[in-house]
Amino acid sequence: MELDNKYITLDVNQASVKSRSPELSVLFEVNDLLSMPLELRQVLGESLSKVLAFFQMDSGRVYLLDADETSLNLVAHYGIDPQGLEKVSIGTGFSGKAARTRWFIAQRVSELGDRERVDLLKKRGLEVVMCVPLITRNRVLGVMNLSAKKDLVLDPGRIDLLTIIGNQIAVAVDNARLYRDLEDKLATLKEKQKMITFFACSISHDLKSPAASLYALASRLKEKYSSGLDAKGVEHCDVIVRTARQMLALVEMINAYIAAKEAPLHLEEIPVGDVVETLVGEFSHQLDKRRIHVAGAEGLPSVVADRMGMTRILRNLFDNALKYGGDGLSEIRLGYRREEGFHVFSFADDGVGLPEEDKERLFEPFERRKSSKGVPGTGMGLAIVQEMIKRHGGLIWVDPDRRKGVRFCLSISTDLKPDLPDVPLSKTG
Repeated sequence: MELDNKYITLDVNQASVKSRSPELSVLFEVNDLLSMPLELRQVLGESLSKVLAFFQMDSGRVYLLDADETSLNLVAHYGIDPQGLEKVSIGTGFSGKAARTRWFIAQRVSELGDRERVDLLKKRGLEVVMCVPLITRNRVLGVMNLSAKKDLVLDPGRIDLLTIIGNQIAVAVDNARLYRDLEDKLATLKEKQKMITFFACSISHDLKSPAASLYALASRLKEKYSSGLDAKGVEHCDVIVRTARQMLALVEMINAYIAAKEAPLHLEEIPVGDVVETLVGEFSHQLDKRRIHVAGAEGLPSVVADRMGMTRILRNLFDNALKYGGDGLSEIRLGYRREEGFHVFSFADDGVGLPEEDKERLFEPFERRKSSKGVPGTGMGLAIVQEMIKRHGGLIWVDPDRRKGVRFCLSISTDLKPDLPDVPLSKTG
């Protein structure tokens, strides 16, 4: 670089590099081929053809080590009938030696030690062979064999270039294997997830009917026959009713949790204020009895969301506030703001608030607040809210700056689009 120049500009596209350095241009071409999302054998075969054309050779083969690293197996070839060349022991031969020693080897066919292999290659008209080890992360993955029907002149620069290409191929092979392993693991995880979901659905479905029957029978027993029981019998009857009610509620919440994770979303334009108004009517008895005021609904916008999902989110938040807000709860206030890519809603109350020790696992399934002793619940409500919010591309969190009561903030992606008529929506994760 000349000192009187502040900077140097140079076109680095493939054509300009080829005009300045033909040797480096082949690296561009091979790298592009190896980056293609194609089946590995096809990529290696096309890369091999590029290398042969550039080095003016006639045929080539790519071998990869097997799992126990005792044999080299042919995975790609170009310009040669591979019969009789499909497998090479790593302990013998030209290719095995290159893999063992990690050497680049070039040799005349007539000087190979294996006379049977000499005859095989001579019949194909080959005079010169060379072998390039495929090395990445200090591991030999295989070898690339190149051959020509005439004598060749090799210089150190070309040998170095072949070595670099061999490394490129090794990296591509390694990445392909890692990707395949990842795909296999993902497939296994998906299969396990399906099994767990099926098991949960089956169990919750099978439990719902006996739980409902037990609750109904226990309630009838208490209602009709409690007068004939002594105090201990009435107490036992109360325990059975409460337990049956809790069991039924838990089964229903498990079903709701599964639905929040798995059920297809039906996206449409929803006036959130209307949803809140409906829920205020649903909870009106408790709200009126405790003189709790609901504010902010009139300022809420319309958003694209799943109506049932949005209703479930807000219903659980109302239920949560009424359960845990305490006797001093007097107001539930909703708010809204628009941020880049998200609708952000807030749901706040002026109740007793949330102790720090309850915040860490608040949204985990079956987790109940330490302060919720004596309050009926399953520990599933906020877990359901979180799963449904995730399905809408957002998050839910507790406002850490809230001094009184508790404020939940939840975001919904603004990128959601209403379903097209008569076109089923694919399940979102």
